[in-house]
Amino acid sequence: MARITVTNESDSGRNLNFHDNRSGKDMTRAQFVTEINRGNYNQYYVREINGIDTPVSKPDGIESNNLD
Repeated sequence: MARITVTNESDSGRNLNFHDNRSGKDMTRAQFVTEINRGNYNQYYVREINGIDTPVSKPDGIESNNLD
């Protein structure tokens, strides 16, 4: 199972809400971005997409850290 699961998307497909399957924590996109920037999720990084900070998994070929 992936570490992070996307629990809500916008109509355009932007990931809005996330769930940490290890800790049970639910996060908004902004909260997840903050946690990534604090170094709490090393398997993920933040990209600016259309002017919005967006969490993405690192392209490392490891399926368990992909966003589901």
